[in-house]
Amino acid sequence: MKVIILGPAWPYRGGIAAFNERLARQYQAEGHEVEVVTFTLQYPSFLFPGTTQYSTDPAPEGLKITRKLNSINPFSWLSTGRYIRRQRPDLVLSAFWLPFMAPAMGTALRRAKRKGMRRVSILHNLIPHEHRPGDKLFSRYFVGSNDAFITLSRSVLDDLNVFDPKGLKPRTFSPHPLYDHYGATLGRKEALDLIGLRENQRYVLFFGFIREYKGLDLLLDAMADERMEKLGVKLIVAGEFYGDPKPYQEQISRHDIGDRVVLHTEFIPDHEVNRYFCAADLVVQPYKNATQSGVSQIAYHFEKPMVVTNVGGLPEIVPDGKAGFVVKPDSQEIADAIVRYFEEDWQQRLTEGVREEKKKYAWDKMTAAIDSLN
Repeated sequence: MKVIILGPAWPYRGGIAAFNERLARQYQAEGHEVEVVTFTLQYPSFLFPGTTQYSTDPAPEGLKITRKLNSINPFSWLSTGRYIRRQRPDLVLSAFWLPFMAPAMGTALRRAKRKGMRRVSILHNLIPHEHRPGDKLFSRYFVGSNDAFITLSRSVLDDLNVFDPKGLKPRTFSPHPLYDHYGATLGRKEALDLIGLRENQRYVLFFGFIREYKGLDLLLDAMADERMEKLGVKLIVAGEFYGDPKPYQEQISRHDIGDRVVLHTEFIPDHEVNRYFCAADLVVQPYKNATQSGVSQIAYHFEKPMVVTNVGGLPEIVPDGKAGFVVKPDSQEIADAIVRYFEEDWQQRLTEGVREEKKKYAWDKMTAAIDSLN
């Protein structure tokens, strides 16, 4: 089978690009011919100021990546569609996460359509965390450009019903697979040495792009709880600021917790991701809203228990009391969960639960779900 994946990939970075590249590897491992068609321009700076886009990692070896699509150039939408059509793929997979991309990707998919081709979209998000005028109209246009859908959370499956209420197009839920391509598991001491931290502390990790909806402010408020200092808990923040860092810096100063917060607020290259997860005792995702998160799947790969909030699909992925704790997006509840984890010695129990749960998230389950959509 010939497969084309349309969406972010190297040299762009972020969770969607990582997902597409890992999915391409899975199809290659299953014996299929795979090409990824990605952007020449993804986020125009005049609309997305301050968005850092390019990876410092080398190009993925053995993976064909073609840059064709410009998100704001309609001529490229048409030419990308023609290019895909000429390749005569059996399956076109598109990764959708932002309505802004709907005109470009939706037009390319319409132009690419030919007999015998299936167009399946993997919906990371459909109704975005931060709404803009016209989002629902754009998402509706994109939905109309596809033949079937995979959602990574049940909440997005529910969102799809807004645009296809009669269920005329096949769809299924298949949870986000493991991110298992970030290197080997390191010993805790080795990982801490690599990022310059001492061994005689307890560490919780906030990982990924720092955006308002991800709730770092809630976690910083939780770190101000005096119990954190008594327990020797420090917070590692590893990831770029998506917006203005000043409110977070002021919050740290106001709470006087600078000695308890380790800021590594630059983009973390793929080959360094393992050191942060292996250094951490606990991964915290204090999101205010969400659909699902690739951070959970990195934590599963490195067998790290989690504290997540009860928003979107996070409670589906991290069962409470088995792989972590599920709490409200509230700083007091987040603090209570972190304290409970360390005071009541939950690490071994939850780590065993993580090892059991991670078996659900193999990549061949994702390709099997896609293949089931006829």
